[in-house]
Amino acid sequence: MYNSLQSENIKIAIIGLGYVGLPLAVEFGKKYTTLGFDINQLRITELIKGYDRTQEMTVEELKSSKGLSFSMDINVLQSCNVFIVTVPTPIDKYKKPDLKPLISASKTVGSILKKGDTVIYESTVYPGCTEEDCVPVLEKESGLKFNEDFFCGYSPERINPGDKVNTLTKIKKVTSGSTPEIADFVDALYSSIIEAGTYKATSMKVAEASKAIENAQRDVNISFVNELALIFDKMGIDTSEVLEAAGSKWNFLKFKPGLVGGHCIGVDPYYLLHKSESLGYYPQVILSGRRVNDNMGIFVANKLIKLLIKKGHKIEGSNVLILGVTFKENCPDIRNSRVVDVYNELREFGINVDVYDTWADKHEVKEEYGIDLLEKVEKKYDGILLAVSHDEYTLLNLENFKNKNAVVFDIKGVLDKSLVDARL
Repeated sequence: MYNSLQSENIKIAIIGLGYVGLPLAVEFGKKYTTLGFDINQLRITELIKGYDRTQEMTVEELKSSKGLSFSMDINVLQSCNVFIVTVPTPIDKYKKPDLKPLISASKTVGSILKKGDTVIYESTVYPGCTEEDCVPVLEKESGLKFNEDFFCGYSPERINPGDKVNTLTKIKKVTSGSTPEIADFVDALYSSIIEAGTYKATSMKVAEASKAIENAQRDVNISFVNELALIFDKMGIDTSEVLEAAGSKWNFLKFKPGLVGGHCIGVDPYYLLHKSESLGYYPQVILSGRRVNDNMGIFVANKLIKLLIKKGHKIEGSNVLILGVTFKENCPDIRNSRVVDVYNELREFGINVDVYDTWADKHEVKEEYGIDLLEKVEKKYDGILLAVSHDEYTLLNLENFKNKNAVVFDIKGVLDKSLVDARL
């Protein structure tokens, strides 16, 4: 099996059909018999009907994957010999890694694992997690021996939700395996669908670490410009204008300040921190960056309150509209949205806060954050906060939503400066 990629020999199961798993299942389904497996019955039902609530895949794209089927029946997994785990790896309320979805998926796979099978993990973890946390579960559930009876690989996901240009096949893929032969097999498997090519790491730990530092690097860079925004705010300087001026130099890194949420940048550094601290080293730069970014919601809320006071508004009982609740623009993903921090802080001051987002699923937002999204904007507000730069927000006539002396705070810097009172 590992010397060739003959489609009739390979039957793939994708475990977890979210933003990462579904595009992967679709691409593999074009070349191999592929099963998309998820424990969410509604998700499976919708996908069978051709509907993807994440809006990553269209009906046509789902139909184009001729070898792809969907199921939540664990018995169907038994016919597969390559299992790719793409479940979430979040953090808990103490900002510690929450491996429950990963361990649960490993138990599921372990229960039907056979001799000769390969299990590939894509979920973002700390270096060593696959071998130290997942493999023992696979061995226990299957009764098989690692690297004798079954094998593992690690290929970190690089999906960018909402990005229709840098899609799965257009992004170079890091691969790795638990033995040199399996590393070759995993690399060849992904090479068969990834147009941008692959990079075969020297070990699974190296591949795990590469993913961890990708997002930690972005987190630290964003925390730097966020800290600049805090400093320049005290100086009365527009941060966007400073960054535009500095960006005129060819090697200046053009990061922008903002709320850092989502399933990657706002979460993954904590996995690296956890592993580092368990080994007795307490990283200062990464931890400092996380503190800055985690507190930006409070800064944004307090900045808006100051702007309201400056324009003569009474804070308690004032009305504020937040435009956007997803963690990024033009995407329905609400995971780890830091807009919620702003919402909660404003509410603590007695402000009436409405949230409007045409991309987000109102039921998911209600269930996850307890916020009732507006169906449409029907009244005027004392303050308007543009929190997420969905394309349609740039076309809104904000005058229709403004009370007298209303404040407009654009934290994304996408509106004309003449239309706003402040930018982040």
